[in-house]
Amino acid sequence: MEVSLASAWAALGGEPGLLSRVSTVVREGTLPARLPVRELARACVGVCALAAAELGARRAGLREVPRVRVDDGAVATAFVSERHLLIDGRAPVAFAPLSRFWRTVDGWVRTHANYPHHRERLLSALGLPEGDATAVGAALAERSSLEIEETVYAAGGLAVALRIPEQWAAHDQAAAVAAGPLVEHDRTDTAHARVRPHADTPETASEASAVAAVSASSGGVPLLPAAGVRVLDLTRVIAGPVATRTLALLGADVLRVDPPGTPELPDQHIDTGFGKRSTALDLTRAADRRDFEELLAGADVVVTGYRPGALDRFGLSPQALLARRPGLVVAQLSAWGPYGPWAGRRGFDSLVQVATGIAVVEGSAELPGALPAQALDHGTGYLLAAAVLRSLTEGSADGHGRVVRLSLARTAAWLLESAARRGEARLGEAHRGGGGGAFDAAEGRLAERDSPVGRLRYALPPVSFEGGPGDWARPPEPWGADEARWG
Repeated sequence: MEVSLASAWAALGGEPGLLSRVSTVVREGTLPARLPVRELARACVGVCALAAAELGARRAGLREVPRVRVDDGAVATAFVSERHLLIDGRAPVAFAPLSRFWRTVDGWVRTHANYPHHRERLLSALGLPEGDATAVGAALAERSSLEIEETVYAAGGLAVALRIPEQWAAHDQAAAVAAGPLVEHDRTDTAHARVRPHADTPETASEASAVAAVSASSGGVPLLPAAGVRVLDLTRVIAGPVATRTLALLGADVLRVDPPGTPELPDQHIDTGFGKRSTALDLTRAADRRDFEELLAGADVVVTGYRPGALDRFGLSPQALLARRPGLVVAQLSAWGPYGPWAGRRGFDSLVQVATGIAVVEGSAELPGALPAQALDHGTGYLLAAAVLRSLTEGSADGHGRVVRLSLARTAAWLLESAARRGEARLGEAHRGGGGGAFDAAEGRLAERDSPVGRLRYALPPVSFEGGPGDWARPPEPWGADEARWG
């Protein structure tokens, strides 16, 4: 399937005629890569903006869907938002010292140890009570890549052997991923839509004010398609939080819920926390569980970013959620997809690039490379937000709930499939845009503001449509600092 706005919109079940509402500002040199990364980024952000405009038009009773503008410069800036973030003048830490490529007996392996518990498990798997890069490198250099991959995963850590695309294509997990759609979406039999389709049919006084906000497409007040929509954000890292950050931009009341014992990386939370609130609940405690159930009773959307099945023990499978909250939209994100032998494995953008062969395409088998941005994370995040918005549009018409599923590995397959069709991913060819860094397109696309976590410089959102918001209504809050209630 070609990487394009049209193919992404079709994957979301969108009306083809609405594509004429989208215009694109092409900027050569953004997100340079051998693979069509710029096209993927443009498509993911474009369909997200179009889905937002479509929902806004429906809820506000507009005669036409607002026009959408996709600017490659704004998109490229947002796809490396973590590189533009400054917190009181300080740049965030991107990768920990043990999150990197390592030489092995027969090739390369990449580890991920940004989180303290993943670092501990990596060292445990290698038999190192403590360890720096030198000690880890020496231990890995004595083993094969596949042995390391299996040993570290068995210990609950993260390590992936470098593969060429053909090796990944022959893997059972690749077959399971390729068998599924880019966006898996199912309508449920239960119905109870809280979000009304038009501005003149609110259920309550509070909903009336929310619809008033969504209707105000002139007079300097932005059109907020998701105003009044309550989103329970059970995601971590980048892709899921990017999706919920986007829903917050569009007016949703987004509350991120994390277990108190495993806090998010502080800088990462700030980058993806705009527009949202954050609370911590231990679902093994009765009191916290009651608070969570009260939140769920008022939710319209639940977004999860844990391994498939990891939340089932808390009664948070899609089926269990919909049984308690008919009409709910459940959006699930995972690294490797919901099916296949790796479905239950942890994963991150950088590791998916290594396993699928992207790292070889962008470098070589002798010296692996990387995409110019964590494009699988960011791209899948915007696609996930688009899938939620489209589900809300469809649900406002029929009242039924929806379940949508996306994965980083399926987005990677889309990228590789498109390149293979175009013949652009021949190993050894020069990068189409030259160089490996992101094009400097940030001028005019950064903003500054004070926040509870300090003075921030940050990338403005790339989702843009006529009358829509240009920035988040609120800065990020400290992790876990908010009460477990709807705003």
